[in-house]
Amino acid sequence: MGTLLFMVGFFAIFYFFMIRPQMKKSKEQRKFQEGVKIGDRVMTLGGIHGEVIETDETTVVIKLDQGRMRIEKAGLSATKQVAEGAGQ
Repeated sequence: MGTLLFMVGFFAIFYFFMIRPQMKKSKEQRKFQEGVKIGDRVMTLGGIHGEVIETDETTVVIKLDQGRMRIEKAGLSATKQVAEGAGQ
């Protein structure tokens, strides 16, 4: 009985400290990727910064200093909203 109680307690601790936070982080990342829209300033997982100029179901096109790049939404890691007209 003591061993069973130990195993249940160990699983509960493992779930709340390891599995649940990872699921929450994954859900937030997926929500972020689905919410990317034209005009957002984004950074890729590789550290490339650009502005979203086109988007579809699974990819986005970002404008760089010199040219543009099409990447998968899964390759985005962060965003920063750009105020309209700023820098122009």
